[in-house]
Amino acid sequence: MKDKQISIIGVPADFGQSRRGVDMGPSAIRYAGVEERLQELVQEIRDEGDIPLDKDLPRDQSGTNLKNLPAVTGGNKKLAAEVSETVKEGRFPLVLGGDHSIAIGTLAGLCEHYSNLGVIWYDAHTDLNTAETSPSGNIHGMPLAVAMGLGHEDLTSIGNGPKVKPENIVVIGARSVDPGERELVREKGIKVYTMHEIDRDGMKAVMEDAIRYLESRNVDGVHLSLDLDGLDPLYTPGVGTPVQGGISYRESHLAMEMLHSSGKITSAEFVEVNPILDEHNKTADVAVGLMGSLFGETLI
Repeated sequence: MKDKQISIIGVPADFGQSRRGVDMGPSAIRYAGVEERLQELVQEIRDEGDIPLDKDLPRDQSGTNLKNLPAVTGGNKKLAAEVSETVKEGRFPLVLGGDHSIAIGTLAGLCEHYSNLGVIWYDAHTDLNTAETSPSGNIHGMPLAVAMGLGHEDLTSIGNGPKVKPENIVVIGARSVDPGERELVREKGIKVYTMHEIDRDGMKAVMEDAIRYLESRNVDGVHLSLDLDGLDPLYTPGVGTPVQGGISYRESHLAMEMLHSSGKITSAEFVEVNPILDEHNKTADVAVGLMGSLFGETLI
C-alpha cells in the first residue's frame, strides 16, 4: 500500500449501544500512535479529525424499539458524506469508531463509488438484526442488515438503496449469533466463517478461501469492517460486548497480513474500542498493530 493516500476519519459515536465510553475510541487509537505507525507504510496519511456529532440529542427510542435512532441516523449521514468525499479525492478511508453502528454511514458513503462492493466483517457477531429480531434494540447489532436494505427506513435510506449484496459479504470470527440472524444467514446464503472453521481449518485456509470467494464475485472493491471484539477478550478487553473463545492476536495479524498481500482492501474501519473498559489502552494498541499489518508492516 505504499502508493496509498490515507485519510483518518474519527467517529466518536456511542449511540448505537448502551455502554458509555466507546465514543472515546478514536482518541484512544490516536493516542496509541496510529498516525506514526502508518506514516512509513503509505505515501501520505492525513488525519481529518472527528465527525461532528450532536452529543446533546436525547437518548430516546423515538417511538420504536431502536435506541437513539435520530442520533444514529444523523451521525451516519455526516459520516457517509465524509467517506464519499474521501473516495472522490482518491484517498483510502480509514474510519475509527465508535460503536459498530457507524458502519451504516461508512458503507453508504463507499457505495456511491462502487457498484459491486465486497465486505469482510471481522466480528464475534454477524450484526444482522433488525427491529423485529433484536433482543436489545441496540443499532450496533444491525449495520450489516441495514447495508443489505433491511431495517428501519431512517437507516436504510442513508445513501441510495441497498449498499451490499448478501453474496458479497464474508463474516469472519462469528461466535454469538441471535436466532433471527441465523435465519437470515441461511435465507440469504451469507458466507460466514465461525470459530469452528477457524479452529478446524486454521486462519490461513479461512483467509485464502475468503479472498478467493470475493474474487469469484468480481467485486470492484473490498471494505474491511473490523470489530475489536472479533478477537478473544484476552487480547482486547476494552470492548462493550466481549465473547470468550475468539480469534487470537497472532491469527488476527496473519489475517491482516494476508489481506495486505491480496491487494484487495480499498477501505477499512476499526470499531468498538472502549477505553473505560480497557486495561492500559491495550485494545487500542492491538487495533493499531493490526492496522500496521493491514498496511504492510513486516518484522524484517
